[in-house]
Amino acid sequence: MTQPQDPLDGRAADRPLQVEAHGLEVIRDADRKGTPSTLFWPWFGANVSPLGLGYGAFAFGFGLSFWQALAAGTIGIVVSFLLCGFVSVAGKRGSAPTMVLSRAAYGVRGNRLPSVISWLLTVGWETALIALATLATATVFSSLGWGGGTETKVVAIMVVAALTVICGVMGFDLIMRLQTWITLIGGVLTVVYVGLVASHVRWGTVSAIPTGSAQQIIGATVFVMTGFGLGWINAAADYSRYLPRTSSSLGVVGWTTFGGSLAPVLLLVFGLLLAGSSASLSKDISADPIGALAAILPTWFLVPFAVVSVLGLVGGAVLDIYSSGLALLSAGVRVPRYLAAFFDGLLMIAGSVYIVFFAGDFLRQFVGILTTLGVPIAAWSGVMLADLALRRRDYDEGDLYRPDGRYGDVAPVPLVLTLLGTAVGWGLVTNDAADWLTWQGYFLEPFGLGGKTGPWAYADLGVLVALAIAFLGTLLLGRSRVRGQETQSPSPTPNTGVYST
Repeated sequence: MTQPQDPLDGRAADRPLQVEAHGLEVIRDADRKGTPSTLFWPWFGANVSPLGLGYGAFAFGFGLSFWQALAAGTIGIVVSFLLCGFVSVAGKRGSAPTMVLSRAAYGVRGNRLPSVISWLLTVGWETALIALATLATATVFSSLGWGGGTETKVVAIMVVAALTVICGVMGFDLIMRLQTWITLIGGVLTVVYVGLVASHVRWGTVSAIPTGSAQQIIGATVFVMTGFGLGWINAAADYSRYLPRTSSSLGVVGWTTFGGSLAPVLLLVFGLLLAGSSASLSKDISADPIGALAAILPTWFLVPFAVVSVLGLVGGAVLDIYSSGLALLSAGVRVPRYLAAFFDGLLMIAGSVYIVFFAGDFLRQFVGILTTLGVPIAAWSGVMLADLALRRRDYDEGDLYRPDGRYGDVAPVPLVLTLLGTAVGWGLVTNDAADWLTWQGYFLEPFGLGGKTGPWAYADLGVLVALAIAFLGTLLLGRSRVRGQETQSPSPTPNTGVYST
């Protein structure tokens, strides 16, 4: 009898699972497996959540018409995941985690700064996703008359957090298997959801929404970019690193982009139709996206909707907790990978408790996190993408771990470009999600953009400017450094005398 096959490598899917031993080290040839098409599963599974429907309300919040919001959202989703695809190529060329490959640009220990930023972003994302899963569960239970109060929320946090932490601790193989099932279950149940609530769409109301300005279109596009691909880009190579080095680069880019973009684009379309049909529903989505979407369902589908919501959100959270653990190690913390993931899980639980029980308006907190951390991550992305574009050879695996190797200890130019991009970027975004973020936007007035209340105040230009400064600066100033690295002879074997973190 034929055994079920693992989508990663064609070997039997019932082989024993164990805690992944790999941390920051290069994946050996014997452990590399799969084809670029296997990247579809983790990226689709992590982005098939009904939260994608909520981005319809988020986009309308910028004051756009349906067609403007659709264009802005689609461009933001596809372009941001295309950037993830490019970074994924680095994974198969170096077979190491994203924030280790970043050392080629920043230096082995100079890379600690972007690693810390990456860690903060991934912990923030996993916290937000677990909080959403908890709120969704409470809403469904309340609708069914099964509770929904504090006790329900406490149990929900415990269950979804436990599932997330277990997957993060176990590592790559369990995560990939889970994402395959989330893709299949989530895809089917989401289609059923769309069919059940399609009657709520009022095209006449949607089409009558007035158009917005160019600044509002840019703001919505950048917001969607930071919410999707730019929220994942610092982890993009963590899954492609297991592919054989001979894998097609075009295939890696294509399957990453396709897997990440497919569900969000389709969900965005229907989310826009729903949110645009009802001002009250759009407002409710802003406060509790999943809960508001559940409120319009027939009672009999509430439990399946809770399942698809929680699984979709957990699918994103497990990718985040896995990558946040790797980022923590690359920042210099010397513990096994599974302990780093467990520690991040504790922080995730604490943050989720704050959001669920004390934070109030979810959307404002969400926008605040995305905008503030999106700027330095955009700057890092610019450096990483330009550095990758300049390279003609695969990474020297051994020197990624040696401060005295070809990549050096601290590379000042990329660090300066990252700090410069971040400083300029924060000056071109506004953030009123919390009192401690209102200092941003300090360049809007000097640059003649109308200040913090002008037409460019919520265009989030800072994200694009930070990416452009770092990308163009690296292309102009990094070429000779990369060429010098690539003319050197191969280093000793990777595991000889390496810098352990």
